[in-house]
Amino acid sequence: MTYFMKITLTLLFASLLVFGANAQGRKKKDAEKAQTQPTTTAPQQQSPAQTQAVNPDTVQQVDVLTQHFYRKYTVAAQWGDDAVAKDALYDLIIRNPGNDSLIYSLAVMYYQEQKYTSSLLVGMELLKRDPKSGAYLELAALSAESVGVMDRALQYYESLYLLTGNTATLYKIAFLQYDLKRFNESLVNVDIILSKPDLDKMKVNFNDTQNKPKEYPMKVSVLNLKGLLKQQSGDNVAAKKLFAEALAISPDFAPAKDSQAKIK
Repeated sequence: MTYFMKITLTLLFASLLVFGANAQGRKKKDAEKAQTQPTTTAPQQQSPAQTQAVNPDTVQQVDVLTQHFYRKYTVAAQWGDDAVAKDALYDLIIRNPGNDSLIYSLAVMYYQEQKYTSSLLVGMELLKRDPKSGAYLELAALSAESVGVMDRALQYYESLYLLTGNTATLYKIAFLQYDLKRFNESLVNVDIILSKPDLDKMKVNFNDTQNKPKEYPMKVSVLNLKGLLKQQSGDNVAAKKLFAEALAISPDFAPAKDSQAKIK
């Protein structure tokens, strides 16, 4: 489960409560000057579309229309009606256009529905608002990768890595660079990954030699990638050694077996 999938709808609702509380405070403060309606506050926490129980007492802190659209969204999500939930989410966004949590929830909903073009477009809009958000960068990177815009996905992953230093993100970067034939950059990042202290704890999923999904140490995949990069540069001796090293760790790691079989 990725970072942005872990944040619950409780945070989305909390952001609406903050909106309501801020609006109430402004209304009280401005009452002496004029009788005006409160405006939407700045963006709050991001959250995906996951339904949780709501305290009906706290709902009253949010304006009536927002309450209505939120309840509509919650019920539709509980009953698995994605179309109605999305409709309610759009209503919430129109009502609270400055609340990035709502827009982020829409993007996650699109991603979960495998409507990756839409999730990418929404993610790009969110990044205009906050270009250093790890959640937005991950969403945009995954969406761009899913629609095959690999150079754009690489840009987002690179920005995410600069923000987090996450080994799994650098792993994605190295493979994308290989696919984009940016071999020298990929090799540099592979060596950085191999020096990471948390590498031995990390796992990746591949099909084994029986074509069944299996979890492997990330290190064997990185060693295989380095072997491919060495082979690309014409160093077959180093490549063979790296493929053998990967297979010594995981003898049924199919990519390394295929790489070893193809090398001359």
